[in-house]
Amino acid sequence: MSWFAALRDTARTGLTLDRTLTDPKRAARGAVAVALVLFPTLALGGVSLATSAAMGAFIAGSATFQRSFRPRASLAVAAGAGLGISTFLGYLAAGVPGLFPVLLGVWAFGAGLAWAIGPTAGVVATNTVSVMLIVVQLPVSVTAALGHGLVAALGGVVQAAVITLWPIGSWTAQRDALADTYAELADYARRLRQDPTAHVDPAPFMTARHAAALTPWQDRHRPPELRGLRGIAERIRPTLAALADPRIGAPEEGPERDRAREVLAAAAEVMDALARAVRTGDPVRLPRSAPVLTLVRPDDDGPRLQGAARRSARRLGGLLRKAADTLDRNDEDTITTPVVGAGGALHKPSIVRMLPVALRAVRRQLRPRSAIFQHAVRLAGVVTVAYLLARLAGFHHGYWAPMTAAMVMRPDFAQTYSRGVARLAGTVVGVAVSTLVVQLTHPGEWVLAALAVICIGGAYLAFRTGYALTTVGISTYVVFLLGLQEGNPLVTAFERVGLTLLGGSVALVTYALFPTWQTARLGERLAEWLAAAGRYAGAVVACYEQPAAPRGRVVRSALLDSREARSELVQAMQRADAEPGRHESGLAGVSRRQIDRARAAVGALGRAAVLLEAHLPGADAEPVPGAGEYAEELRLATALAGAALLTGQPVEFGAVRGAQARLEERLAGVPAGVQRDVVRAGTRLVGLALRDLERALRGSSSGGGSGAVSYTHLTLPTSDLV
Repeated sequence: MSWFAALRDTARTGLTLDRTLTDPKRAARGAVAVALVLFPTLALGGVSLATSAAMGAFIAGSATFQRSFRPRASLAVAAGAGLGISTFLGYLAAGVPGLFPVLLGVWAFGAGLAWAIGPTAGVVATNTVSVMLIVVQLPVSVTAALGHGLVAALGGVVQAAVITLWPIGSWTAQRDALADTYAELADYARRLRQDPTAHVDPAPFMTARHAAALTPWQDRHRPPELRGLRGIAERIRPTLAALADPRIGAPEEGPERDRAREVLAAAAEVMDALARAVRTGDPVRLPRSAPVLTLVRPDDDGPRLQGAARRSARRLGGLLRKAADTLDRNDEDTITTPVVGAGGALHKPSIVRMLPVALRAVRRQLRPRSAIFQHAVRLAGVVTVAYLLARLAGFHHGYWAPMTAAMVMRPDFAQTYSRGVARLAGTVVGVAVSTLVVQLTHPGEWVLAALAVICIGGAYLAFRTGYALTTVGISTYVVFLLGLQEGNPLVTAFERVGLTLLGGSVALVTYALFPTWQTARLGERLAEWLAAAGRYAGAVVACYEQPAAPRGRVVRSALLDSREARSELVQAMQRADAEPGRHESGLAGVSRRQIDRARAAVGALGRAAVLLEAHLPGADAEPVPGAGEYAEELRLATALAGAALLTGQPVEFGAVRGAQARLEERLAGVPAGVQRDVVRAGTRLVGLALRDLERALRGSSSGGGSGAVSYTHLTLPTSDLV
């Protein structure tokens, strides 16, 4: 993509507005908390303390609107603590000549590293840089600095108190995440009726897992109907795929295929009903088609499913009945969630206990090739340079330039440039409107404070609408808040617009000169996914030789690793598509087209593992000889292939083909049965996927250039099924 096209597209994205609004009650709650901090502090402590308190309450409130499944009150307290520390240190450094730019650079570097913990931590940490710049304007004593830090932290405490006393949709995010999983399964079942190799979107499953990780407080207060359903959904996913697949499930054509379509349609309706019940909290109302899932009805003399397809259908019906019973009875005895912590819950550490985890995550990024480390260095340099340029230019409100640079800068190109355009447009409009209001009405302190509260409520309301509109609300809020202090509003307005241009320009030019291109990381992401998919497939196949051995944790862990690696590759590819210019893929001699075909092949490997997982043998099943040896060869070969990708060596799976031949010989002596047929069909699908991966990375024309992987009479879409 050319630079012109990339800049045009990112600008269009930044200025695009969605019609979706934040929940008005939540927006009003956040604004009320700001008012509860601002007005008393203004009356008791004066303008300067009121500014610190209001900024603390605003940023702490913003943290509660970030996408996170933690309790909102804890997010507000954590943000308030960070704001208090940054404000205190900022005021202390402002009293020592030359120290504040150094502190600013170090703090910005730390804020950049906070992205290693997650997007929410990164955004909140970046906001603390902005608050440090806004409230720190005049040197004060240590006691006064401590006072400003405490009132900034007080904003977070008040936000947390208001959230606790005025709960709104406390479990809505968790309900929606779980309901989206069942809704995706319902759509998946419908797609399988027409395309037996259709893919399922793993994103809802990943989101639901994050939502299911609970703090101790959440675990005690979780609604009973949210217990256990995610584990059932995870088991439904491979069962649907195994029922529909012609190699393992129902035949491609004929009466059995018609019966399989009937079962899939009934399952989709049941899962829609489950999704509605989870989302609303109402009792589940099963559709009239639900009896089809029993497979045998008194008035049914039609064709029946046979073999592996029949077993898949029976498992599907049992899982759906168990899900409905869990919702109806709220009985903890029906919990099927994999046991990860005490009591079977996925435990999320509290904010305090997260500190060691966060430090380890940050420590892993302290290497020059890390994208997070590069972002931290870039952010520290941009903020410090913008601050010094504004000071050298003699601007009285020079903090606006580094604040803009901090708010614009993100780890990837698309977000940085789209936010830069949105920030400029929103700031110009916000400053113009607020300055016009001040010039025409000359409001007093209390009116300005009230206008600031109204504007921040509007900013909260627009959080889901678009960054440009949110910036309008934030800019007017800051202007009204700082209008409490002395100064010419018109001169200040021109300064702020000019400083916004300065800070935004420094950020965008710096990213262009020192970029972090995602395209160059595609090879690494693909290699990681290949190795993870191989571990997952190997873990599943190994279960067939040792059915009595504990395997739930091993298989689940491998599946989660594969999903995570796939997600990182997909995100990198989406970001790479928005990048300008031509960049290397990170693999010697491998084009982007080849990476797309290789991604399809790795997705086929994951799909074969899913089909095998659907028929995992019971503890009393007969072992399948040779499966363990094949699994070990598969894990080793995919790990070596990932390393070969990064070093430019040929990718070759001869060892897996040899293991496949030995497995076929041993299977010939095994009595006919579902287990033998499933292992044979599944491992053959694995072999086809690995063959197509070899061809894709050799640049061979075999397999076509459409991104589809040929499976004799089947076609696997480029999208992945894991």
